[in-house]
Amino acid sequence: MTELPPLTPQLILGATAILVIGVSAIAPDDESNTLLAAISAAGTLLTAGVAAWFLAAGTGDFQFVQFDGALVVDALSLFFAFIVGSVGTLVVVASYDYLEGSRNIAAYYSLVLLAATGMTLMASANSLATVFVSIELASLPSFALVAFLKNDRGSVESGLKYFLIGALSSAVMAYGISLIYASTGTLLLQNIAETLDTQQFVGVLGLGIVMLTGGFAFKTASVPFHFWAPEANEGAPAPISAFLSSASKAAGFAVAFRVFTTAFPLEALATTVVDWSLLFAVLAVVTMTLGNFAAATQDNVKRMLAYSSVGHAGYVLIGLAAIQSGAGAENSFVLGASMMHLLVYGFMNTGAFLYVALAEYWGVGRTFEDYNGLAERAPVACVAMTVFVFSLAGLPVGGGFLSKYLLFAGAVQSGFAWLAAIAALNSALSLFYYSRVVKALWIEDPADDLSLRGTPTGLYTAVVAAAVVTVVLLFAFDPVAQTAIHAAGVLFGV
Repeated sequence: MTELPPLTPQLILGATAILVIGVSAIAPDDESNTLLAAISAAGTLLTAGVAAWFLAAGTGDFQFVQFDGALVVDALSLFFAFIVGSVGTLVVVASYDYLEGSRNIAAYYSLVLLAATGMTLMASANSLATVFVSIELASLPSFALVAFLKNDRGSVESGLKYFLIGALSSAVMAYGISLIYASTGTLLLQNIAETLDTQQFVGVLGLGIVMLTGGFAFKTASVPFHFWAPEANEGAPAPISAFLSSASKAAGFAVAFRVFTTAFPLEALATTVVDWSLLFAVLAVVTMTLGNFAAATQDNVKRMLAYSSVGHAGYVLIGLAAIQSGAGAENSFVLGASMMHLLVYGFMNTGAFLYVALAEYWGVGRTFEDYNGLAERAPVACVAMTVFVFSLAGLPVGGGFLSKYLLFAGAVQSGFAWLAAIAALNSALSLFYYSRVVKALWIEDPADDLSLRGTPTGLYTAVVAAAVVTVVLLFAFDPVAQTAIHAAGVLFGV
């Protein structure tokens, strides 16, 4: 396995983006949606396949350091490369029908691939410099993708809002990195950890860590930088909403997991600089509660899913909040549980947004009322949507049930039963607004003039594939759990 470069998943995505641009440049007047979609889907699928192959072969058991320590390839980076590749494949396949008749198709696919490249590099970032650069590589194409519908005022407005909040969070993060560098004299994560025992600039370092946390909060749609999520997801093309709320969120958590466990070990900071475990516990409670309550008040299905993604960010934050000093096995379990949830979430949340894309293709509105009776016209797609929302709520119809159960169990095992209890209450609240979708689809009477045009092959394929994987994960969850716990254990040296 080591005959292939350790960064093969990232190289595949970057090369595919260049190939898409090259094909478009050769035949700019004869742009083929089918060819470009096929190339893009092949690249993202190959990325996921290579990442899974590396994990199965044990390549992630060790840390392959690249570029003098700036990047590292291990089980964690490969795990998240698989998530990004899988979500990217679903998004590209769904976009084939969504982009039908659109212009600048090559730009769309290349931006998706470049954003995915940045997201996989985020999981491998081993220096605060590469952390910042990889986040920007993922963010800049994302800004353009949100505003891709140039003639749609909502899309352009959402892209502008997303850009402004992203610029603010980048400035906060860059300043935080500068403070950390000023107090430690290095940007490499392992070297930062080595300087903590002799740290003299405690206040400067603590402020830098808090500001760095703000940058991660933006990428994960966590409070207080969550405002972009409902705005960007509502105005963006629905496949891009799926991409941002799933793959981008996973990448944000991947880099946060590595930075805080490697550069800022809790045992060296909790009593002298800042107890970031407590900081993340507070963020988890506020994020999940605000996200779920906001989602419960929405009448727009797409906006509801956006706020739901904020709530799920709060659940995943439990993985960092429940980390304890010196508890290697327990830390590996709870952090691994967060990674499990991100993988399952990647399929069920992407599928839910792609169902919205399917409804938009049919010309159906975005409110719950507009979805009334759709099950009579499209029963297969509605079964899939039912699986997605019930799995997101934590009911035993998909892998979301087991990932939530293990995440809450990990919090209890680490001594955070109160945090697990708050998360369980929030999960129960989410069942209210998720069930509204199911009620509209299956129980409410359809509008008399409701007619659906055509059967978009790409969108249907992506939605059904996501639903199948979500259900299969309920019965084949053990490989995912073992891989995630092992990947987390590599970070803790377990």
